Amino acid sequence: MLPKCLRWLWVLLMTQAAWSGDLILRNGRIWTGDAARPEAEAVACRDGRIVAVGTNAEIMKWAGVGAEVIDLKGRRVVPGFNDSHVHFLDGGRNLASVQLRDAKSEDEFRQRIAAFAAKHPKGRWITGGDWDHENFASARLPVRQLIDDVTRDNPVFVQRLDGHMALVNSQVLRMAGITRDTKDPPGGTIVRDAAGEPTGILKDAAMDAVHRVMPALSAAEVEEGLRAAMRYANERGVTSVQDMSASPDVLRVYQKLLREGSLTVRVYGLQPLRQWQRLAGPGVQAGFGNEMLRIGGLKGFADGSLGSTTAWFFDSYNDAPGNTGLASDEMLPPGRLPENVVGADGAGLQLAIHAIGDRANHEVLSVFENAIRRNGKRDRRFRIEHAQHLRARDIPRFVASGVIASMQPYHAIDDGRWADKRIGAERAKGTYAFRSLLDAGVTLAFGSDWFVAPMDPLLGIYGAVTRRTLDGKRPDGWVPEQKITVAEAVRAYTYGSAYASHEEKTKGVISVGYLGDFAVLDSDVFAISGEKVENVKVDMTVVGGRIVYSR
Repeated sequence: MLPKCLRWLWVLLMTQAAWSGDLILRNGRIWTGDAARPEAEAVACRDGRIVAVGTNAEIMKWAGVGAEVIDLKGRRVVPGFNDSHVHFLDGGRNLASVQLRDAKSEDEFRQRIAAFAAKHPKGRWITGGDWDHENFASARLPVRQLIDDVTRDNPVFVQRLDGHMALVNSQVLRMAGITRDTKDPPGGTIVRDAAGEPTGILKDAAMDAVHRVMPALSAAEVEEGLRAAMRYANERGVTSVQDMSASPDVLRVYQKLLREGSLTVRVYGLQPLRQWQRLAGPGVQAGFGNEMLRIGGLKGFADGSLGSTTAWFFDSYNDAPGNTGLASDEMLPPGRLPENVVGADGAGLQLAIHAIGDRANHEVLSVFENAIRRNGKRDRRFRIEHAQHLRARDIPRFVASGVIASMQPYHAIDDGRWADKRIGAERAKGTYAFRSLLDAGVTLAFGSDWFVAPMDPLLGIYGAVTRRTLDGKRPDGWVPEQKITVAEAVRAYTYGSAYASHEEKTKGVISVGYLGDFAVLDSDVFAISGEKVENVKVDMTVVGGRIVYSR
């Protein structure tokens, strides 16, 4: 928070400038996230920032000419949600693509792709999908023969919901030059049938061959996707996102939207770790930019995903003996990732590395410790994205190195349906270990991993609080000892995410001098049972004192 003396200075300066606010929210229940004043009735914003927080009487003094005054009628207000891990363009584009996430059988999977192909022109790529074979009664991976005859005129590249494997049709295998003689690339797997022929399933780095032949999106297509993503975010109370896929082409469109005044979500854009010199060369460091668009973060990978059996573990998968998962191609050859991290960290860039399996998390912590030894101590805020499966002995290492656990609680209630068959109940005790991490003093930053999971913070809060799996079979929660409170989950979605991007002094709290970002809810999440949180709706979203969504 701002020091008390600076808060009063801010109020004095703003009072001298003009005794009015642009937006006033009154007669509400405002959860500020500020320990000095946890609750308030009203808040006033001027020029995009909060100028006063207090009682209705105190704040209505700011209601000058032209101020918009909103009567909250007792509704709950929280700081705007900050999703710490999204793939924003992919999410926006997928809204208009084939929807496979809830397909319950191979036949339904095929029919949906067939219907989508029939409505689109020849040559149009069919992408997205977000399928989950665990929904099928057989739990078998789909194969190219399932869709070849209904997609003769369309290349198909539909990803599993975790983004770590995809199904392609035979046309795409030919385009990518993948045959029975093609070797698995480092960090990837070409799944083959009993005769040695590719089935159409490509895991992790094996998908790169397809990426190389896919046509690039036009600037207009990127803009269309980002605009759709912003609408989707604002409807769910999200005022800030941390985009793990902010390529130069995407950043160019973000800047266009910024110049036009069309950005309705604050963006922290991360680029690939392996290309760190692209930022370091011109001297860009963490936090470069302004309050709407910032860069300076890098995203790397240590392994794959649990659902694709490519998450990297110390021990074999229970349902795939002998398979301990895959170290990502960024980890190979050994020493490659540590050198990239040391170089990027030394250049002042922020590091965020994807790690799912317990071995991957262990190795990434070692990589971070090595960088601290070589580059010296400072407030760098290393991040592990997902931090999904942890050994208890590795949790204190997060604290010792100041590593942030950037986690997605919806995954817990999704993966919890089938994770035990992959790794067993004993290893599952360290899965999505929210309680253990918080109790150890680790900062949690919550997000969704959208497109992989819904970008809906209230569903994420529900997941963290109840851990009830989506199939309804665990009403008391999966690994219930790792539940946290609603307040702890809201803080992870607001202040925690702001801290993860070095922005906790400007966002994530409703306090004087902070940005005027709010989510107005139709129910009080702090006064209802955790089981009811999933039904709470966002009534209004405010970014910089401007209403960007009203239900």
